[in-house]
Amino acid sequence: MQPFTFIGVPIDSVGRDGGSEHGPAALRELGLLEALGGRDGGDLDVRVRGEERDPQTGILAGDDVLRSTATIRARVAKAIARGERPFLAGGCCAELPGALAGVRDARGPLGLVHLDGHTDLYDGETSTTGEAADMPVSVALGLGPAAWVEACGGPTVAPQHLALLGYRDREESIADGMRQPETLSPAPVLRPLDLVRAAGPEACAAELAARLRSAVPFWLHFDVDALDQDVFGATDYLMSGGASWAEVDAMLAPLGSSPALVGASVACYNPEKDPDGSCGRELVRSLGAALAC
Repeated sequence: MQPFTFIGVPIDSVGRDGGSEHGPAALRELGLLEALGGRDGGDLDVRVRGEERDPQTGILAGDDVLRSTATIRARVAKAIARGERPFLAGGCCAELPGALAGVRDARGPLGLVHLDGHTDLYDGETSTTGEAADMPVSVALGLGPAAWVEACGGPTVAPQHLALLGYRDREESIADGMRQPETLSPAPVLRPLDLVRAAGPEACAAELAARLRSAVPFWLHFDVDALDQDVFGATDYLMSGGASWAEVDAMLAPLGSSPALVGASVACYNPEKDPDGSCGRELVRSLGAALAC
């Protein structure tokens, strides 16, 4: 398979300097490019600044989010058109809608495997923070916020080609009034962490890879908060009850080796919370083992 092209996306939808926007530089320094065995596509000129929610969209620093999305969309489309496989190193999950739009622009329908502690189905009204990182799956499905969906050229993933994997935010999201994945139609593939464990992480991920391969090429998105907070503390969204490294490795392996994998992304690593680099090194190891050609 084509090696990955590493593209840094230094954004953090909290709207301030620091945090996960330094993730791409830290991962490059820790050797992720070499671990992937690909080429360096550089960092995009994107930032998210502002601590007020846009009154129309409900997104924090909404103008910067939309501008970043347009830049990511164009860069990913260009990479795909060149025959490259983009790997987006975030930054936060707000990178995802633009990436999916770029693939759709260049080669048509695609699927998404979303390995994350959250389902990210908030919108500008239900998100308690307004951070764009709460909303990427809603945007990909065309469910809002409307201006962000428009910046992506409309929906990028059909519900039946969406697989939500490893999440554990049901109680919190219900309390917040977030749209629940069970209400989507057609039905997506739902694999919360308890079901992943019951089926076996590798078997569960292999089934998803086979299902999507028979339908469409797919993008793999990995938010590090899929991991338990005691396993990976270098993120701003700490959650208990998460996956171990062994479980994440087992999920990533069949997805990363699938011939239908058109691109991938990682998000929400905050190197400021990783002073000795131990979390980052484990992340590089895991991604390299799963994705290197």
